[in-house]
Amino acid sequence: MDLKLLTTVFASVFVAELGDKTQLATMLFSAEAAGSRTTVFLAASAALVFATAIGVLAGGFIAQHVAPSTLKVIAGAGFIAIGVWTLLRA
Repeated sequence: MDLKLLTTVFASVFVAELGDKTQLATMLFSAEAAGSRTTVFLAASAALVFATAIGVLAGGFIAQHVAPSTLKVIAGAGFIAIGVWTLLRA
């Protein structure tokens, strides 16, 4: 296992997920849940694992057809476009 890759991915995803709509929704479910908070935790965790699996599989498939450097440029341009769009709507 590549410890540097593990640490980089963990830190990136952890920081990106803090305070996002998924975390907020999970907090609301936990606050309102008549059942167990453990159930909310397990359900939210399973959903995130499944969504991540889709991302990994899609990324692996796309990487077979597009160079990684091209993917980085496309991802960077996409984030910039979303940022500009968000600023214009503010």
